[in-house]
Amino acid sequence: METRIPCRQLFIDGKWVEPITKRRIPVINPATEQIIGLIPAATGEDVELAVDAARRAFARNKGADWAKAPGAVRAKYLRAIAAKVTERKTELAKLEALDCGKPLDEAAWDIDDVASCFEYFADHAEALDAQQKAPLSLPMETFKCHILKEPVGVVGLITPWNYPLLMATWKVAPALAAGCTAILKPSELASVTCLELADVCIEVGLPPGVLNILTGLGSEAGAPLASHPHVDKIAFTGSTVTGSKIMTAAAQSVKPVSLELGGKSPILVFEDVDLDKAAEWTAFGCFWTNGQICSATSRLLVHESIAAEFLDKLVKWTKNIKISDPMEEGCRLGPVVSREQYEKILKFVSTAKSEGATILCGGGRPQHLKMGFFIEPTIISDVTTSMQIWREEVFGPVLCVKTFSSEDEAIELANDTHYGLAGAVISNDLERCERVSKALNSGIVWINCSQPCFCQAPWGGNKRSGFGRELGPWGLDNYLSVKQVTEYLSNEPWGWYQSPSKL
Repeated sequence: METRIPCRQLFIDGKWVEPITKRRIPVINPATEQIIGLIPAATGEDVELAVDAARRAFARNKGADWAKAPGAVRAKYLRAIAAKVTERKTELAKLEALDCGKPLDEAAWDIDDVASCFEYFADHAEALDAQQKAPLSLPMETFKCHILKEPVGVVGLITPWNYPLLMATWKVAPALAAGCTAILKPSELASVTCLELADVCIEVGLPPGVLNILTGLGSEAGAPLASHPHVDKIAFTGSTVTGSKIMTAAAQSVKPVSLELGGKSPILVFEDVDLDKAAEWTAFGCFWTNGQICSATSRLLVHESIAAEFLDKLVKWTKNIKISDPMEEGCRLGPVVSREQYEKILKFVSTAKSEGATILCGGGRPQHLKMGFFIEPTIISDVTTSMQIWREEVFGPVLCVKTFSSEDEAIELANDTHYGLAGAVISNDLERCERVSKALNSGIVWINCSQPCFCQAPWGGNKRSGFGRELGPWGLDNYLSVKQVTEYLSNEPWGWYQSPSKL
């Protein structure tokens, strides 16, 4: 018997609300291809209701209830949310695995990170009070100046399906900590745990309208949110193509945006490494989260002197990865999120083959799994820099390989991309690691590892991987506006104009 998901409505103004059109979207378990429930399909009319609710919540009691309340007040709610998420960890992890296909152990790790992220930004909300009225030193004694940090207002948060609740939290937690009110629009491919976050908000008594959650299609709910004149900022994580559309929509009203977009990140493996350690990090960097990570180090650059031996090791590590239903114990690779993604990834592999690349391992459906959107972890060699597999983001468990002969060549190949989200360097020479980390044109560099992520450290990219940084104090700054307040102290008149009384 297939597990069903809870039946939920849209979450607007602190209440469950039926979408205006009454339409629903089927939720498909990617491991079984079975429908396991329905989520509501919001449209522009629902966006209007949610934006109105958020604006009322922002202005309520002249802002004293939320936007201008002490940070400690908001921190209390964020900590309560963290505690409830922890309490419901088992249930939330199971729903995440069912909905998006990631291994259950990984989903459980995500839910821990969700709680930690709410806790972290609760601390920042409290610390914000002490930062208000920070004085500035001025060159004229007749003036004094201080700084106020104020919430930017009502924010639209549009999030992806690879880390459904965690990516939502990366935006919701700092936005609420800053004093913003928000409308969250998760991906229609994985919205289940975001609707459960609404249930948590009801349980902790979050004031109505502070967080509104709309599920639905990007074209029907995301687009009207991005272009809405009463939304003060948009934060988006997803594809570069959609990010460009959001930027265009926001530009009509000069609305600020922060964008965390695609990637085609390199991992550089030098000749002095421990082959097994390097092989495991290389596999993890590309195949974790079923290969569906914007920061996946999916371009392997390996020194030519160790390439044959290293690839032999890497293939052995890759073939040893347990591919199964995400709920099965020890699963390390589940299905990709949807049939559309499944077909798109297999098309990337067949195009690479037709362009002359070699499939070292994987490249198709695992033989023991007849149903579900499963793809074997795939390694492709004999790749040239003009091939599609080298240049375009696959967003699946597919690694392409090139060799290099010198550090300079490795850096040149690593930076040969429109993207600039992340990069990794594996070497026992720490001076080399330092040089490479400075030379890589990316927002994130990992040394002797790939993919670790901590809510204390900034996350974001360069070039077509977007702009703005999430997490850490930078994540809070995304949702704050800085105001200078300057006061004239002297009892003397300013004296620039001749006084009429002296004429």
